[in-house]
Amino acid sequence: MSAAIFARTLASAAMADVFADRSIVAAMLAFEAALAEAEAAECVIPASAVAPIVAAAAAGIGDLDSLVDEARGAGSLAIPLVKRLTAAVAERDPSASVFVHHGSTSQDVIDTAMVIATKNALALVGADLARLVATLAALARAHSSAPMLARTLMQPAQVISFGFKVVAWLAPLARARERLARAAAAALRLQFGGAVGTLAVLGDKGPAVARRLAARLGLEPAHGAWHVQRDDWAALGCEVAVLCGSLGKIGRDLALLSQAEVGEVAEPSAAGRGGSSAMPQKKNPVAAMTAIAAALRAPHHAAALLSAMAPSHERGLGEWQAELAEWPSLFLETHGALVALADACEGLDVDITRMRDNIERSHGTVFAEAAAALLVPSLGKAKAHALVATLSTRAASERVHLHGLLRADPAARGIDAAVLGAAFDVDSAARRAGALALAQLDRLLLPLP
Repeated sequence: MSAAIFARTLASAAMADVFADRSIVAAMLAFEAALAEAEAAECVIPASAVAPIVAAAAAGIGDLDSLVDEARGAGSLAIPLVKRLTAAVAERDPSASVFVHHGSTSQDVIDTAMVIATKNALALVGADLARLVATLAALARAHSSAPMLARTLMQPAQVISFGFKVVAWLAPLARARERLARAAAAALRLQFGGAVGTLAVLGDKGPAVARRLAARLGLEPAHGAWHVQRDDWAALGCEVAVLCGSLGKIGRDLALLSQAEVGEVAEPSAAGRGGSSAMPQKKNPVAAMTAIAAALRAPHHAAALLSAMAPSHERGLGEWQAELAEWPSLFLETHGALVALADACEGLDVDITRMRDNIERSHGTVFAEAAAALLVPSLGKAKAHALVATLSTRAASERVHLHGLLRADPAARGIDAAVLGAAFDVDSAARRAGALALAQLDRLLLPLP
């Protein structure tokens, strides 16, 4: 299942391999081989039919591009695949060929193949998500009290710590791990129902065959066919999209913080990384770019999955096919963003000196709220706010510190100098933010239940 060249630049090679044409076809053939084994074990088909079917499935079915061409006309990839497999079995044992795909349907083999691929995809996501979470946790602890500007509506607001910001990146990722585990447990199940979901051809042996088939494929059995019950499957896809959105948030912040005018963090340097075809001096944040691009695309994939949840009757016309086409892209882009950010954060250059310098350039105005609070008992809230707003404007325009202007103002004469100074203490503000962040971090990193 190849992606367009530009989409492939946003994906990891490992995830591309999971959803490659050969991988999906191999999973479909594994289903057919395991089906024969399960049915023979339950005496549904002759035991002599198993070896020819398993051998033909292991040998593959030839050129995949022509298989796709045939599927366009057939309406399903499973139809030409089963036809080729049947012909290959017939060459080995004509009597066994009649038992290929026995009692199954196209959606059984394709959905189960996608479950197998998705299980592998989630293993990749889980490994790199754990890597990114561990890296961010180490960054948060190392810089728990390093002062930096908080910014709201893109403007300087108050003082936090870099550790506080990093925990805000990490928290949604830790929660995503829990939600993905729950969603995967519900969704990654065998699909097996036959023509309309009743396993009619197998009679009373259907449930037993299903259990054996699931065990052979390393999957959990389903409570029944979920051909047109796409809720658990769509929910898993949506959780992946939510994770991608959280990665986009990290990418956006990294991009903003790495602007030369801000200069508080930088992605690691390497030959050929983040360059420009025209400007030799450029050092572009390519990991941030990858995460932002993925987060821009993920909502549309999720929307398509949700739109495909209303198939007609016992087999949809077009909805399932749309879902199949969208599903790999969601994982390709999310994992691409995850790998890019995990790699970048492992070598992230954090400039705590520049962070403090940027605070100082605010001339103390980021402490305006704390200063106004000290004036409320004597002036009331409205007058205190108005006075500090006026003095903040002066501080910015005259490039003098708000603390000095406030000390000189008659309205602040009743405030103890130490108390007023504490309201402008950069390190104290960062320590408070860091303490909150570390407490949250400890709760987030508790083992999964």
